[in-house]
Amino acid sequence: MQLTHTLRADLNLVPALAVLLDERHVSRAAERLGLSQPAMSRALHRLRVQLDDPLLIRAPDGYRLSARAEALRRRLEDLLPGLETLLSPDPFDPAGTAEPIHLAGTDFAVLAYGSTIYHRLMSEAPMTTVRFHSWRYDSMAEQIRRGTVDLGLFGGFTAADLSGADLLDEHFVCVLDSDGAAGDELGLDDYCRRRHLIVDVADGIQPDIDLRLRAMGLERTAAVTVPYHAAVPLLLAGTDLVATIPAVLAETWLQSYPVRIVTAPAEIRLMPYRMVWHPAYDDDRRHQWLRSTIRAAVTESVSGQ
Repeated sequence: MQLTHTLRADLNLVPALAVLLDERHVSRAAERLGLSQPAMSRALHRLRVQLDDPLLIRAPDGYRLSARAEALRRRLEDLLPGLETLLSPDPFDPAGTAEPIHLAGTDFAVLAYGSTIYHRLMSEAPMTTVRFHSWRYDSMAEQIRRGTVDLGLFGGFTAADLSGADLLDEHFVCVLDSDGAAGDELGLDDYCRRRHLIVDVADGIQPDIDLRLRAMGLERTAAVTVPYHAAVPLLLAGTDLVATIPAVLAETWLQSYPVRIVTAPAEIRLMPYRMVWHPAYDDDRRHQWLRSTIRAAVTESVSGQ
């Protein structure tokens, strides 16, 4: 094992390097690490000397990264989750941990499973806190890669470099205004002819629906696109629109909104619902407990419906 450069380096500077490259701002980096600005400036100076590179280059709107700093930032995204695992205490005891839990998902994840997830986590790890991060597919995957999100909850389309496991198969249904004309089930041709209310899960589409349609050479017309599942029943009223929604959520709307549910086309009816994480945490004791607890919470939610 070659350690020449490692033995010469001051590894205490690694956190400062990672945060400086992430924030691209000395004051914000200092605040994030709990250091004074002069201390962070000294750390930046030492890094510049050690790496023989300016790292942060002043620009009219702040700082930009040097070419080497950009390369270092990408490498640290891969290295830091593994380093966190290496240096974390083991064995893990959930009852004694106060480490925050960061989850990411659409509002569907929170509406359908959030309460059960929170209560189960609190029953096993009462000193921790839970944060549900707003969902955007591209930023969520990046947050997982950077280690700022522990676990993502979403449909079956997963970045190839992330680990994942199926939780269950969700069933899509079609939701219409209560006076909307339709039988008990929409066939694929009728479905594609209609105008749709689409939830922007990723890049303006619902991947588990729209990517399947595209694979068949089909498209649906998005009359309106919304960022949240919760907005759907409010917008459907008095329209001829169709929304395609997981049944577990759509069924909660029947008592409160003037909507009706019909069976979705068989070609798009099933959605594998998954949890996704960075492969650096595959064998991490804390993360194994977290995945097991999330799985149990989702199973409990489904069995109670």
